Amino acid sequence: MKRALALVAFLALAALAQGALKVGVVVSATGPAASLGIPERNTFLMLQELLDRQGGVAGRKVEFVILDDASDTTQAVRSTRRLVEEGAVAIVGTTTTPASLGMIPVVAEAKVPMISLAASKDIIYPVDAQRFWVFKTPQTEELMARAIVADMVARGVKRVGYIGFNDAYGEGWARYFEAELKAKGLQLVVSERYNRTDTSVTGQALRLIARRPDAILIGASGTPAVLPQRTLKERGYRGLIYQTHGVANPDFLRVGGKDVEGTLLPAGPILVAEQLPSSFPSKRVALDYIQRYEAKYGIGSYSTFGAHAWDAWLILRPALERALKRADPKDLAAFRAALRDEIEATRNLAATHGIFTFSKEDHLGLRFEDSAVMVRVEGGRWKLERVFR
Repeated sequence: MKRALALVAFLALAALAQGALKVGVVVSATGPAASLGIPERNTFLMLQELLDRQGGVAGRKVEFVILDDASDTTQAVRSTRRLVEEGAVAIVGTTTTPASLGMIPVVAEAKVPMISLAASKDIIYPVDAQRFWVFKTPQTEELMARAIVADMVARGVKRVGYIGFNDAYGEGWARYFEAELKAKGLQLVVSERYNRTDTSVTGQALRLIARRPDAILIGASGTPAVLPQRTLKERGYRGLIYQTHGVANPDFLRVGGKDVEGTLLPAGPILVAEQLPSSFPSKRVALDYIQRYEAKYGIGSYSTFGAHAWDAWLILRPALERALKRADPKDLAAFRAALRDEIEATRNLAATHGIFTFSKEDHLGLRFEDSAVMVRVEGGRWKLERVFR
């Protein structure tokens, strides 16, 4: 028995000696998107500790190289190039849509698989020569716009206003939201923009209110999404206010306070995991992540954004195991290509935000019914309003 145990230990050490599998991670741990990027970073720090205890993946040590892009596209691109040059077998990130879009040409040229943590459908669609290498875990604005408009229809909304970021995130939401409104017979009566770093949106709020919409969608993310809502409330708006799934984190509730009470938003099911019916397919995985995250970072600290990072690893780990059977990481180009193919081969994988099934045409892989619920802010907490199953 002692000899057998010694042999197992020797083989494990020999496997680890082959060299760590580097996984590059780019997140927005500082800057305007920090409330989203910090739980993503924390999740990978937690995963690193877990993997170190477990001995890595298939006997190979895994090292997460985590870089902060400071919510800046240029820095995200620079970080991506650095990770490629340092031999990362895959890259996860980044937090925001504009920066993720900026990373795509870099990973495509280097032929490195990437799993984005940002929302826009443009990151993964269409699956052209560049997006061939790119996947993502967050629900798209198109999918979540469908949930919002379905809720608006159920509440009898007819006239709608929109205010969103003046960047790729806000424009993507405007495009898909307007298309969904048109398809369901609702009228978009006013559309405004603002910058993530703005300190006042009074002019935009007054123009929104002047058109008397029944409901307003704020196409923003993180704590900067509070500003338009607070301004609308201060200026006397009494209609429904919707936010995107980009605000589903504790900092939005903390910063918004009473001004965000009653907010309606679509979210990944993990946000209200304990309130989901027991038959909901992602409930068990979501509760497991919440328990692990809160055990390390405190009760109430989890968010949907850290869960997007967890889902990225749930996808990447089995893909790594399969790729190791097909290619030797010493041949980095061949291994990266094999890993990309194995990510695309993911089928029926239960994660915190839904069930992932990728294909050559679909690098998101989520179904509407499994990955979106409607939530209301009530008493400073998230309350489940509607499921779509």
